[in-house]
Order: sequence, then C-alpha cells, then structure tokens
Amino acid sequence: MINKTVSGPEAALEGLTDGMTLMLGGFGLCGIPENAIQEILRRGVTGLTCISNNAGVDDFGIGRLLQTRQVRKMISSYVGENAEFERQLLAGELEVELIPQGTLAERCRAGGAGIPAFYTPAGYGTEVGQGKESREFNGKMYLLEHALHADFAFVKAWRGDTAGNLIFKGTARNFNPMMATAGKITVAEVEELVPAGELDPNQIHTPGIFVQRIFEGKDYEKRIEQRTVRQS
Repeated sequence: MINKTVSGPEAALEGLTDGMTLMLGGFGLCGIPENAIQEILRRGVTGLTCISNNAGVDDFGIGRLLQTRQVRKMISSYVGENAEFERQLLAGELEVELIPQGTLAERCRAGGAGIPAFYTPAGYGTEVGQGKESREFNGKMYLLEHALHADFAFVKAWRGDTAGNLIFKGTARNFNPMMATAGKITVAEVEELVPAGELDPNQIHTPGIFVQRIFEGKDYEKRIEQRTVRQS
C-alpha cells in the first residue's frame, strides 16, 4: 500500500508558488488547516486565490494571510468576522467573490466529481446572479454555476492513516470532504495519524485516493470565533 506520509507542513507544501489557487477547508475556525496556513505564511507566497467558506479572523486562519497581503482574491460565503478583510474590500485592494454557502459547497463537490457546471435557484434575482446564465425548470428560475478547482486543497481531519484515508469530526466535516476531492494536490493534516488498516472502513469520510500528502499536525489552537456564555 502506498504511504503518503510526509514529515510535516514544509514537505507537504512543496511546489506551492505565487499566484496559485488554494482551497482551505473548515467552517468558521473549526477544522481549518492551521499548520498549512502557518507554512503558507512563512513561505511568503503572494497573489493567492483562496477558496474558503470564510476568511478567518484578523489574527487567525486566513486572516493572517490577509494581514501580510498574500491573498489577491477570496472566494467565500461568509466574511463577517474579519475587519482587515472589510478594509481591503472597501479600499479595492482585495478581489472578492461572495457565493451562497450551499452553492460554494456544491461547486467544490462538482469540481471533485468531474461535473463542469450545474443549475441552482440560490441567488437568482440578486447581485449573485448578475452576468450569469439562467434557465427555467418547471416554472422556477435557476442560475448556472461552474465547478471550482484548486492547485492545492488543504484540509484538516481528526484521524487519518498513512494511505490518506480521513475521518472528520463534527463541524469540521463541513467543506473539508468536498474540497479534498477538488485539488490537483490535496494535503491533509490530521490530529492523529495511524497505520493503514487501523481505521474502520465504515467510518471513513474521504478515501485516500483523493489525498496526495498527509502529516500529523501539532499545536492546534481550536479557537472559537464568538464565545457566548450565560451570565452567572
């Protein structure tokens, strides 16, 4: 069986260059590839297009890449937690494509499934639909949306094995599995890396055939975007 393990994020990001398109999994700050983002930051590559549900917060996640001006374009669904993102957008310093959340997920999934485009009713009649082809089905209008692909897809899983099979936990299962299928090179960082054959095949969310490189991450912070607690 092929062993896809690499020593760490430095080896996992080999071949990353300026101007590439990246997918970064996770939902909010849950299940984001923290080690990969830190390595992108360290390498200083610029002109990146980042496809992610959100843009992190100012000092964490993709927010760090925005602060260092490494991101040229964001393709996202929700960006409301990042003041630097807002500043760059309003100043015309950052190109942004906002996409309904379900449409974003399906565009990633379609990219991995080999489906070039699909029709969805989400966004028809709004700014989202401007300039896009539309068509009526059964009396309802739909927009044509194109699949998304990336040079690198960076995902973060709870457990993985040396063959690249992945299990995600809870909310981290949002966006990570579909993005893992849509990258030319998919890099998975995991909390626990085990030998091939140790994971229950019935529990695997992403088969190893989609993953080219895998490593065991470290120093995960697992931050919460907005901590809300009951008054004592």
